[in-house]
Amino acid sequence: MKTCVIIPTYNEAKSIKEVVKSVAAQGFPVVVIDDGSRDQTAESAEDGGAVVLRNKANQGKGASLRRGFHYCLSHEYDAVITMDGDGQHLPSDIPYFIRLGQYSKSSILIGNRMQKNNRMPKIRYITNLFMSWLISHLTGQTVPDSQCGFRFIKKDVLLAIRLTTVRYETESELLMEGARKGFKIESVPIQTIYQHERSYINPLIDTIRFLRLLFRKLWEYYA
Repeated sequence: MKTCVIIPTYNEAKSIKEVVKSVAAQGFPVVVIDDGSRDQTAESAEDGGAVVLRNKANQGKGASLRRGFHYCLSHEYDAVITMDGDGQHLPSDIPYFIRLGQYSKSSILIGNRMQKNNRMPKIRYITNLFMSWLISHLTGQTVPDSQCGFRFIKKDVLLAIRLTTVRYETESELLMEGARKGFKIESVPIQTIYQHERSYINPLIDTIRFLRLLFRKLWEYYA
């Protein structure tokens, strides 16, 4: 299965080179979308061996993901792996995703950090529980960690859905639209490394964006 790894980044110069090198060392092509970083993220990613797509200004994680998806579809990949560039996701888990993806009937595999969450920041844990509960009810599938950015997504999903958001809520929109189109979502236990990374997620603002998305989708689905 021809698979590309896409990594949306913003000010990740300290970590992105090693992440890219670790992924590339396993033989996977890497595409980094630099979302208007103010540091040397793009240069560091290129040094590590990635193809770098640059957004001149910060547009949001969702916009970067959508650009990465478009790149992979235009280069005829069968699937994409999405992961973060801050070192929280371990590249050594990628082959596990791909092995499962090749034999599973599921079209979206999503990492599950909630089984080993003792180091997850408390506010992030609570927010994630709430959002995952709502996503599970809306999709009719069990999604214990809906906010995890470590995912395996088959090409058929990307061809079938239409994404309209541009920030962190895009990851939830992808799950909702995928489920609406009849694609199965499966959770995969993963390891996560929590250090002292700076999160750009605003629990209040991004939860409001998520709820706006939720109500809009409910209106679209049932109006």
